[in-house]
Amino acid sequence: MKKLLVILDKEFRQIFRNPSILRMVLFMPVVQLLIFPFAANYEVKNVLLTVVDHDHSSYSKKFINKISGSKYFKLTGYEPSYSKAMKSIESGTADLIIEIPKDFEKELVKENKSTMLIAVNAVNGVKANLGGVYAASIIRDFNAEIRTDWIQVPTFNAQPTIEVTSSNWYNPLLDYKIFMVPAILVTLLTLIGSIMAALNIVHEKEIGTIEQINVSPITKLQFILGKLIPFWIMGLVTLTLGLLISWLVYDIVPVGSLTLIYLFGVVFLFTVLGVGLLISTFAETQTQATFVSFFVIMLFMLLGGLYTPIESMPDWAKLITKINPVAYFIEVIRMIILKGSSFTDVKIQFFSVLGLGILFNVWAVFNYRKRS
Repeated sequence: MKKLLVILDKEFRQIFRNPSILRMVLFMPVVQLLIFPFAANYEVKNVLLTVVDHDHSSYSKKFINKISGSKYFKLTGYEPSYSKAMKSIESGTADLIIEIPKDFEKELVKENKSTMLIAVNAVNGVKANLGGVYAASIIRDFNAEIRTDWIQVPTFNAQPTIEVTSSNWYNPLLDYKIFMVPAILVTLLTLIGSIMAALNIVHEKEIGTIEQINVSPITKLQFILGKLIPFWIMGLVTLTLGLLISWLVYDIVPVGSLTLIYLFGVVFLFTVLGVGLLISTFAETQTQATFVSFFVIMLFMLLGGLYTPIESMPDWAKLITKINPVAYFIEVIRMIILKGSSFTDVKIQFFSVLGLGILFNVWAVFNYRKRS
């Protein structure tokens, strides 16, 4: 125990003598939590729209006013022909073209139907898909409005209709920040935990102090624990700061237990720190450790469900998420904060991450070669 305390005392002194480490733990997460949720935005607004109106009727003007008044679209211009409108897409001044055909109003009145062309710039697939969906939704609303205008109460024969009422549970206002902020906090913990742990043992190798540790009576387990515990504590400090920012800035108050969040956070940090320590036992230089850490972190983040739902991934990617602690914690922190899930609801994720943590840390202990 005394030997472990000596290692811990050395590590904490080394941390507090290095202001860059404290900035990474205290300052960087605060700044990133204030910036990332506004940048990592699921909403698509200001889709640049060009209209080609061949009809110039009251209905076409009414539709143009309706779609240009939407918060999703920004009308950038009118063009006399589709070919000229395509040039605006090619030049980047338009994302979407709506072409209203000649006799649009006449066909609606006489034939009870008409056509309309939507052409979308699909270079940005997400923006194109959502922009097209928004435009189609506005067209459906416009269609319902004009049909309502045609209905004459005396001659209208009521037809059976189905009224759909939706209810948004857990996030009633569909605020993407409530969904994104907890996941971004998990990625910050991953960055801090794995990178700092990965550079730790390698730093000892580069400055030569590893040789003094190797000839000391400290065991491999004591050495690894001495490297892990300080960053474990600092990771919990980062988690606390993140939850405070979530509450003060985004008004996110966990529906579930804070204790359960911290319990899962302890196990998660144990796992990602084990990954970092394992990397450091293989690497010989800080450059090697940094590159390998970024590779692992990017794999964890991209396959963690932060931007892409795991259910939408191919089967081989779903298999990788089974050994991805980030995927488990993102799912769990959203469940606790938004739904108020209990330990019973997250016990499978808890024991999965705990098992991964034991695997990585035991591997790091056995892989560290203590040479006398």
